[in-house]
Amino acid sequence: MALSDPDILFMKQALRLAMRGAGMTSPNPVVGAVVVNGGVVVGKGYHRELGGAHAEVNAIGAAGSSTHGAVLYVTLEPCNHYGHTPPCTKAILEAGIGRVVYGMGDPNPEVAGGGGEVLRRAGVEVRGGVCVSECRAINQPFIKKVTTGLPYVILKSAATLDGFIATSTGDSKWVTGEPAREFAHVIRSRVDGIVVGIGTVLADDPLLTARLSGKKKWRDPVRIVLDTELRIPPASKLVRTASDSPVWVVCGPKAPASREKALAEAGVGVVRLAAGAKGIEVARLLEELGRRGISSLLVEGGGQVLGSFLESGLADEILFFYAPKILGDSGGVSMLSGAPRQKMIDCFRAHDIHIRKLGEDFLLRGRLRERPY
Repeated sequence: MALSDPDILFMKQALRLAMRGAGMTSPNPVVGAVVVNGGVVVGKGYHRELGGAHAEVNAIGAAGSSTHGAVLYVTLEPCNHYGHTPPCTKAILEAGIGRVVYGMGDPNPEVAGGGGEVLRRAGVEVRGGVCVSECRAINQPFIKKVTTGLPYVILKSAATLDGFIATSTGDSKWVTGEPAREFAHVIRSRVDGIVVGIGTVLADDPLLTARLSGKKKWRDPVRIVLDTELRIPPASKLVRTASDSPVWVVCGPKAPASREKALAEAGVGVVRLAAGAKGIEVARLLEELGRRGISSLLVEGGGQVLGSFLESGLADEILFFYAPKILGDSGGVSMLSGAPRQKMIDCFRAHDIHIRKLGEDFLLRGRLRERPY
């Protein structure tokens, strides 16, 4: 498709709109839409939050009486089933839309392909696959969850240039500057769950919420602690705020029942899973979180936890923040720990690397899979 193709230009507008709903629509995808009549955008919309009107309905509503014979651009194939809201195909036909251009087909096997075919049978011209790669890129968690049942896993760390997240004394405040930390909170606000190990809780007593400035609405992720023996202190910030924002502690089968009872009384959800010599098995954890509705998971650490996810082969993306600092201390805390590699050919590979400057720091982002979902 040529870059001058007007369908591409309008779809890119829809893509930008879609990202306004990031973090608010899960387990549904982010979707944007624009209505164009006579080459002019007459209506814009996006899926704002779970249970709310879909992007197509919002764009059609914004267009008002200008929808007859217009073109609707939407990043996801219009739905043709009843969920939280009526099917979008119904709204499209009632609005008199003459042509529909969509980006990605719906990967959900329960609805895939239905919307476009219904519109075609009703006499609407339909074109699919416009900017399909970009449309799939913004919905990787949704695609993975509906096709595998597992959450999309992002490994996040903040380190010095030589790969340390703390000094030999455990000091880690702060590795990166304020702009990088602010962006990390943006990422938190866009995922369903955030995972740390009990070591991080005992060392840092984190809150793990998304703390953002401004008026934009956001939500906190479910805060998840891997704690085989239920050592999390009752006075920790996580336990004390469990009634405000969900906290799940994942433990092994032999964790003391008395500690589980105390945590439950404080509002903490306790999840018992099989544990091996190295702790909770990542595969079992992801299966359980998927069953509990988690579509995207941010793994924040520490090094052993990140290493276990990397070794599992089940992580999808890396977000590595680097500060312009060199610790030069062999006793520092490494950002990742795992099985030693004897040869460079045995290294894990990252793909599609992007680098972004954040104040004095920079963010390295990439996939751990050669191809996206």
